[in-house]
Amino acid sequence: MTRPRRRPARRPPRNSTRRPTRSAARRASRQGWTSLGIIAALCLLLLGFLHFRNRPQDLPWTDLDLGQPVGWFTGTKLAALDRDYPLCRQLLTQAGVRFAELEPIEKGRCGYEDAIRLEPGGARTIGFYPDKPGMACPVAAALSMWEWNVVQPAAIRHFGSRVKTFEHFGTYNCRPIAGTETLSQHSYARAIDIAGFELADGTRITIARDWTGNDEKAAFLRDVRDGACRLFATTLSPDYNPAHHDHLHLDEQPRGATGWNACR
Repeated sequence: MTRPRRRPARRPPRNSTRRPTRSAARRASRQGWTSLGIIAALCLLLLGFLHFRNRPQDLPWTDLDLGQPVGWFTGTKLAALDRDYPLCRQLLTQAGVRFAELEPIEKGRCGYEDAIRLEPGGARTIGFYPDKPGMACPVAAALSMWEWNVVQPAAIRHFGSRVKTFEHFGTYNCRPIAGTETLSQHSYARAIDIAGFELADGTRITIARDWTGNDEKAAFLRDVRDGACRLFATTLSPDYNPAHHDHLHLDEQPRGATGWNACR
């Protein structure tokens, strides 16, 4: 009688909880960071969608609307109106700006083809002294947005009163830039020189007298200068050179697709 064979005892399984290798730990770390990056990117996309849905003026390809707040590309779009005067006039009309079209002027290399004169009333409330200056349509559009988004809010913030009048040194003037042979943008009615502001309560703020200092008038002037830099192709103040000690030069010089602006 044979004895039954004993089966060899099974060896216990190896411990499955042994520590991972360094390479496995690195892979896990990379996967974790990748997941976090994807989540962060999705959050940014969601925030961007919510932002741009409510602020189309921050996108370069959306249509310009003078009634919207100033956006990242508003200045570039305003300057581009120099290539499309019918659109410019249409935008002014839609925004409630009253204006009269001016007859073209051709004077050698100077002149303009499609300038307008801003009229009292309508959506704009600030007048001019001297009265009713003629200017290129993009300048009128930028001035309107400057009034609504920059000048009046700054006047209320600093003085508790609204601006009644822009005091200016003119718009169209066939002349070169001081000290050069290059024609100024005034030669095409694409510029206006703002010398001061009169408030509804009679207060006057002028560039020549009030630019320097630490009072509310100086702060107001710097606020409106900085706001103009977001709307005009060129904004020059007394900080630029002595020739601008008494005015803000604001123009809409066409600069092509780059749309860069000069702000001093």
